[in-house]
Amino acid sequence: MALLSVSELLSQAAARAGERPAVIAAGRVISFRELDERCSRLAEGWAARGVGPGTRAALLVPPGIEFVSLAFALFRCGAVPVLIDPGIGWRNMGRCLDEAEPEVFIGSAKAQAARLIGGWGKRSIKTVLSPDGTAAPRGGAAGVRTCGPDLQDGKMAAILFTSGSTGAPKGAVYTQSIFAHQAEMLREHFGIEPGGFSVATFPLFALFDVALGQSTIIPRMDATRPAQVDPLEIALPIQKHGAVQLFGSPALLDTVGRYGERHGVCLPSLKRVLSAGAPVPAKVLARLARMLPPGAEIHTPYGATEALPVACITAAEVLGETAALTAQGRGICVGRPWPGMQVSIIGISDEPIPAWSDGLCLPRGMTGEIVAAGPVVTREYFRRSRDTALAKIPDQAGVRHRMGDLGYLDASGRLWFCGRKSHRVGGLFTIPCEGVFNGHPGVRRSALVGAASGPVLCVELEAGAREEEVRRELLQLAQRFEHTKLIRTVLFHPRFPVDVRHNAKIAREKLAVWAEGRLT
Repeated sequence: MALLSVSELLSQAAARAGERPAVIAAGRVISFRELDERCSRLAEGWAARGVGPGTRAALLVPPGIEFVSLAFALFRCGAVPVLIDPGIGWRNMGRCLDEAEPEVFIGSAKAQAARLIGGWGKRSIKTVLSPDGTAAPRGGAAGVRTCGPDLQDGKMAAILFTSGSTGAPKGAVYTQSIFAHQAEMLREHFGIEPGGFSVATFPLFALFDVALGQSTIIPRMDATRPAQVDPLEIALPIQKHGAVQLFGSPALLDTVGRYGERHGVCLPSLKRVLSAGAPVPAKVLARLARMLPPGAEIHTPYGATEALPVACITAAEVLGETAALTAQGRGICVGRPWPGMQVSIIGISDEPIPAWSDGLCLPRGMTGEIVAAGPVVTREYFRRSRDTALAKIPDQAGVRHRMGDLGYLDASGRLWFCGRKSHRVGGLFTIPCEGVFNGHPGVRRSALVGAASGPVLCVELEAGAREEEVRRELLQLAQRFEHTKLIRTVLFHPRFPVDVRHNAKIAREKLAVWAEGRLT
């Protein structure tokens, strides 16, 4: 199948689907035909105001019909959406906007107020548009031609900022080709067919739903706090519309799965559940699997904003085989490399690598830094040459991305994740250590951090678990494995700090500061 841009995919879906719902959100519905027409109208109106190819436009609108419409309209007129997670905080938001220098700002009333108060983008922003695009002229734009995207030109199509969970947020530069390959890889790997309903709890995934001809349901929830979702806001839309797909972060699925276990909720229409943003614990997969019908599968793709997807594994493989190895301290298996992607393991280094060589690769079974290559790998960070040099390795075919993650390839070619490179504590890697303790029934999750006195295991307890009993058993467990014997301190934290995007990655830097404070 020939690759199409996301804008072309929307037009194709509209031609097929017509009046079928494209987006359902906040009690409103827009059809594929209406969405396609709205995008063209907005693009033409903006073009009349000089918003066109290469124009950087910050888009700060809550998930919903407006977000989907505006994003596709920006793609259609060749503008460059600048997408920043609203949960990164006041200062980070201002810094990202100053760095990206958007010429157009499209935001909600709350975002517009924050822009004015914070002085965001004051040097670059020349045009301000409301969430429905009404500041652009309607009608009166006849004869203005929008510039359709070119998959081959390699020009910047969007700037997607990372969440900054392990450092400052950085703007990954996307091209139309990257988006097109992502859409096709998702469609082919998961067998996504037009016509079904999908519940998307992450705004960007809603765009892929629509581009692939699925009716996307955007539930009522705070997208910056997925762990705090009301489970019924997920379950009821699935049941009402017979949704075949659900996309959610591990933290959201944990909340839904715990509710389903307590109340006996089933989701019989679902064919697949997709979860990304952090490894999904086996306990979460097991709970959720019991809510699904026979034949349905949970998939956990692995990747990052800078390279997604890279690998994938199913819950069946995790629960049937790899979870037992995780509990022995082997790391978390994230599956086999995605078709079309190459995964290599190189030695651990915090310095730039000027050029790729196969001699950099470590043998299978040896832990090092994960490196990805393929059509969805971004080439650079916007205006961050130092970060680009640290994360990218020039190759004859383009670039390879250093994931910043540690891991290894096993004998069968599966990729195992061992934690972030920046989170290693001396010679200890976080995920293999934590896997030993997370299987304890009193442990909700654990985190290995470093302190002046040595490695510290921080633990968030399950409800009703007793601290002294759990501490004693965890310290006994630590002595069973060579790589955990150095852990002699266990601290209990009431609620781990987490990343702003998925509420699933533990904010270990903050936790380390907390642990040091408790020990001094």
